[in-house]
Amino acid sequence: MSDRIPATTDKKPAPQADIINIHTLSVYVNNQPGVLGRICAVFSRRGFNIESLVVSQTRDPKFSRMTIGISGHPEGLHQIIMQVNKLIDVIHCTEHTDRDAVVKEMALIKIHTGPEQRTEILQIIEHYSGKTVDLQEDSLICMISGNTDKVDAAVRMLSKFDIIETVRTGKVVMARGLGET
Repeated sequence: MSDRIPATTDKKPAPQADIINIHTLSVYVNNQPGVLGRICAVFSRRGFNIESLVVSQTRDPKFSRMTIGISGHPEGLHQIIMQVNKLIDVIHCTEHTDRDAVVKEMALIKIHTGPEQRTEILQIIEHYSGKTVDLQEDSLICMISGNTDKVDAAVRMLSKFDIIETVRTGKVVMARGLGET
């Protein structure tokens, strides 16, 4: 064992990057109390974090669809899907990608603005096919929808202004073709 104190010029080993991916799961469930809690517990036990969550009743009020964006190590994903599928009140759990599904997100962005900045802000919103949903003397709220990269890019472009608040829906997903989501 060396008693030498490392100098600041010593080379440090490169940090090992954890391989963490974002996965989009669609979970079709009975519309019952406690289902979401049981599903979240599976993710927590396996070290996955919920990045986004959208839950809504389906056309049949007895069922709900959850679209869950999770991050974690890819090797544990298959096990999580199998465990979620075994839960009471879960009809099915499926992973979706951009190749097999349409994945969209929506953001409301409130920006503090005066008349001198308004034109530039409105041009950025228009570029991203957004809409102004509220306009006040000193602020506006815009709505941007699309894939996550598009929403992120719009927020980055608008961040040079005074963003007061941002609210995002999280991903919603629907399987392409006749496949069930």
